[in-house]
Amino acid sequence: MAALAGVFVWDEERIQEEELQRSIDEMKRLEEMSHVFQRSGVERHPPEPKSQREGNEDSGSKEQPWEMVMDKKHFKLWRRPITGTHLYQYRVFGTYTDVTPRQFFNVQLDTEYRKKWDALVIKLEVIERDVVSGSEVLHWVTHFPYPMYSRDYVYVRRYSVDQENNVMVLVSRAVEHPSVPESPEFVRVRSYESQMVIRPHKSFDENGFDYLLTYSDNPQTVFPRYCVSWMVSSGMPDFLEKLHMATLKAKNMEIKVKDYISSKPLETGSEAKATTPSSERKNEGSCGPARIEYA
Repeated sequence: MAALAGVFVWDEERIQEEELQRSIDEMKRLEEMSHVFQRSGVERHPPEPKSQREGNEDSGSKEQPWEMVMDKKHFKLWRRPITGTHLYQYRVFGTYTDVTPRQFFNVQLDTEYRKKWDALVIKLEVIERDVVSGSEVLHWVTHFPYPMYSRDYVYVRRYSVDQENNVMVLVSRAVEHPSVPESPEFVRVRSYESQMVIRPHKSFDENGFDYLLTYSDNPQTVFPRYCVSWMVSSGMPDFLEKLHMATLKAKNMEIKVKDYISSKPLETGSEAKATTPSSERKNEGSCGPARIEYA
């Protein structure tokens, strides 16, 4: 099947695969320069991620430089403005040593298990699945902090397991789907992209791995840019730690989680179809304790 419901087409030859390759190359660069795989135990801070424009001066890219937001021993968070918008793109480089890459990868993909460990999920369903490629369209509804409406996402995800190069990739991007029209109960998030690259320290089934997450979305709030940035910067490490704890729980309690790595290896890439803007809603309030979730 070349497309799902005729609303998007995977195009392995175009820019999405190039973006993924850049993410993988960037992760290798961060690993090499920070020496996170050295057995000496010496901790070194990774450099700021390399802007796309630095790697391709002739591309005409006007991407902004990355700014460090959070710097912890096993968790580094950067952000950069998205040109022409009031939004930021975020990048996380992190390490876990007490779970395996396979377990971490599978817990991310298992929608039924997420309904149990993520209290903010209102709805999370696979709308359509391509049995040939393994790509899926999902509908995700999540609580947002009061007084904001809950948000809903319709997105396509695809994963790749590269046994030869010892890397796993999970890509998600917002799309339209005729089976999921907008609901007046929620605010539809139409701009959303996420790329997760996982590199084991040894193998898929031994504890220890690094990951690189690149994320952006437009939650359509009326809050100032700094307030939205604070919510995302706070919510991202919170979500990743919940994901980590859910993986530990699945490991220690031997909770059954679907093994996606045993599935047919897939190529990654996606292309979202443009949609019309949703109507504005009155979402007013001040910056307070808040968390934004990530799929």
